[in-house]
Amino acid sequence: MVEPVSLPGLDIESLERFFHREIPGVARGQLSAQLFAGGKSNLTYALTDGRTEWVLRRPPLGHVLETAHDMSREYKVMHALNGTDVPVPVMVAMCEDLEVIGAPFYVMSFVNGTIYRTQEQLDALGDTEAGALAENLVEVLTRLHRVDPARVGLADLGRPAGFLERQIRRWGKQIAASHSRDIPELDTLSERLAESIPVSARSSIVHGDFKLDNVVVEPNHDSEIVCVLDWEMATLGDPLLDLANLVMWWEGIYDINGRSFAAAPGLVPAFPGRDHLIQRYAQITGADLDEFPWYLGFACLKLACIFEGMYFRQTQGLTVGSGFDQLAGLAPALAARGHDVLRGASR
Repeated sequence: MVEPVSLPGLDIESLERFFHREIPGVARGQLSAQLFAGGKSNLTYALTDGRTEWVLRRPPLGHVLETAHDMSREYKVMHALNGTDVPVPVMVAMCEDLEVIGAPFYVMSFVNGTIYRTQEQLDALGDTEAGALAENLVEVLTRLHRVDPARVGLADLGRPAGFLERQIRRWGKQIAASHSRDIPELDTLSERLAESIPVSARSSIVHGDFKLDNVVVEPNHDSEIVCVLDWEMATLGDPLLDLANLVMWWEGIYDINGRSFAAAPGLVPAFPGRDHLIQRYAQITGADLDEFPWYLGFACLKLACIFEGMYFRQTQGLTVGSGFDQLAGLAPALAARGHDVLRGASR
């Protein structure tokens, strides 16, 4: 018998009862869990009964923004994409009964591979591996943007008409919901973006947080992407938002003191720079990127709002794990970066 372990956001005994009801063949009394490191928003756990491995995802503790951390959306999208050429895990079970662990959650298959989250991991890659990984990342993104939503049962995932206008309004509401301090530069960034919204040339399934550390890479180091994770913000809309998000994280996210919040592939000599990603995406899709600075400015706004939500939870003592000490400086830095992008500066 595995002794119950106290984990934040997870009642292992209640979860095991759910497993026995919903997932055939689970070994009784053997379920154990471990919190994954890396995620700073939703909580992700590795589960095993000693024979099979799974992954469980649930929302963060405490304050949750409206429409954010949508477990059923993640589950629906990955279930629908299974069988397409976009690699996703197999969905095992969805639970919206709050009595089980106190929040909605889903269980999916465990996919073996590497998630590149640290600078040390990136620095260890040679030119060939790094170049192939960058190429495969862009290729997978273009595959996603080619999927016909109606064909996979996702025609109701969002409303492409007026998408960018609604995004500006939505993230304005999100920052208001997490308000704990004034950031004037963020307010003026939102206003500037609202005054110059481009006309979307295409619509597609949008991942919402596409970046290198949200994919699993084949463990034998051939840089093949075997799984795309973290679909909580997936919708139907302008695919250039995904490219902008990828570019932002590729260059690195910094606080007001210039400290990097996450590993930045674009700063590693073995990896190609941001312009290669942008040009390769345009080459494959034929996308018109004349208005791309606006999308980068919007990515700064969106990320600032997300980080400010995390900062709000941190002030309430509701964050789990490490790496939250820089949160206070991220939203102001991203707001300034957004203004720079709209003025034509590099960052």
